[in-house]
Amino acid sequence: MTLSNLYYYRKSSEKQNDRIIADLVIYGGTPAGITAAIQAKKMGLEVVITEFSSHLGGITASGLGATDFGAKEAIGGLSREFYSRLGNYYDKEEQWTFEPKAAQYVFQTWLEEYQIPIYYQQRLMEVTVEDKKIIQIIMENGNCFTGDYFIDASYEGDLMARAGISYYVGRESNETYKETYNGIQFGHPHHNFKTEVDPYKTEGEEQSGLLPGISEVTSNKKEVQGSGDKRIQAYNFRICLTKDPEKRVPFPKPPNYDPERFTLLLRYINGGVWDAMNLHVDLPNEKTDLNNYGGFSTDYIGMNYEWPEGSYETREDIYQDHLNYNLGLLYFLANDNRVPNHIQQEVAEWGLPKDEFQQTGNWPPQLYIRESRRMLADYIMTDRNCLGQTKVEDSIGLASYQMDSHHCRRVVMDGKIVNEGDVEIPISPYPISFRSVMPKATECTNLFVPVCLSSSHIAFGSIRMEPVFMILGQSVGTAVALAYKGNLTVQEVNYDKLKSTLIREGQVLEWDSSVVDDPVKRMQSTFGKE
Repeated sequence: MTLSNLYYYRKSSEKQNDRIIADLVIYGGTPAGITAAIQAKKMGLEVVITEFSSHLGGITASGLGATDFGAKEAIGGLSREFYSRLGNYYDKEEQWTFEPKAAQYVFQTWLEEYQIPIYYQQRLMEVTVEDKKIIQIIMENGNCFTGDYFIDASYEGDLMARAGISYYVGRESNETYKETYNGIQFGHPHHNFKTEVDPYKTEGEEQSGLLPGISEVTSNKKEVQGSGDKRIQAYNFRICLTKDPEKRVPFPKPPNYDPERFTLLLRYINGGVWDAMNLHVDLPNEKTDLNNYGGFSTDYIGMNYEWPEGSYETREDIYQDHLNYNLGLLYFLANDNRVPNHIQQEVAEWGLPKDEFQQTGNWPPQLYIRESRRMLADYIMTDRNCLGQTKVEDSIGLASYQMDSHHCRRVVMDGKIVNEGDVEIPISPYPISFRSVMPKATECTNLFVPVCLSSSHIAFGSIRMEPVFMILGQSVGTAVALAYKGNLTVQEVNYDKLKSTLIREGQVLEWDSSVVDDPVKRMQSTFGKE
């Protein structure tokens, strides 16, 4: 099998130079972009979606088939309808775990019902801003999209950034917003090493250098808990697997396979710990969603720092490096004779499903961008919102998953290998502010940002779940329609009118504390994480 996965490529022959005019132009065919488009179209606007890749549906349709929802009761509107439509696909009332191809089908047919056009392979090159309004966005292929309003629904916030809107990348210190769980975080118990492993290329010889996957040597004296830095939580691919012999493709050898990058994992296994593939969640039709688990797994820790602000070429390099790491991990475990035989046999029973991702060698096309840029708006969501210490009065939807940051780096600290940055703090559902999805009026007046919204690193760790992005997408789609009909800036949309419209559309804006199924208790008893 030949892998055909590319994040970015540029052809001189792909020039199109079309001019597309719409009331609303959405950059990003993610779940947030899709629900924003549907809602705006329902309210009478002409809408187009521009998508960087050839893939619709973001990570939801690229392997993340095990929905991390926190509390189902907090999910309403089009987000809840998505899971109802998946239920129809599987002849059930609702379906919360699903195959990637099922999500792709639901998104595609949903947009077709509303006759919303999608333009694929649209790589943003230039944004024209006049008098604090985006006039048009121009793509590398020459296509020009002109609109009255715009939504940046991308995982990276590229439109937001190119429009000159303030943003932040990395972990703020706890002092910045008077938080508790932001910044550098040592000492949290999850997804760390359970036994000591020698960190050096030649065991016992410090001068031989660190093993691949370990970034630096540090100490308690150097580290300040809660201090800020520019690091972000790890990315991976959410890998759809199957054991079905009729549907299974054996793991192919990746293009730039290097077994030595897994020496640390091999030593960990030989030290008595085998848990790298523990987090499989069952999906329909004998498939699973494989996610990160333990001290060394699918998270490629510390190798994504340049993604948020990187050029497309830089991102392509990072994408391929992650592909080689994730696929290489599976290939190594199934084929390297140094791996204990029982583990080789166990992993070799798995494979990539033949009926998924057929255009990309059965490998998921979307890298899991857990965190990138975050807008700096008039209101910034913080862990005080997540913990219920501060409550906003302009809710446009609820988040209900725990504060959840994956590790940001792997270091040698006082002679031991330590993963740093993981935070898992249970919370109850809480409202997200309308002000957090709109830029400051001094910067832009016709843009909403429902994905790279205004939030601290650790608060974003809770907000960033795909059902929430769909909720926020619908809410900003509603706000755009109200702004369009009233010839208003996004900042002039009346919240009370927005609120009443959202409630009519089925959005859940307040949490009913009488709900029996308390998400805090549920998450305290659950070890799996997004």
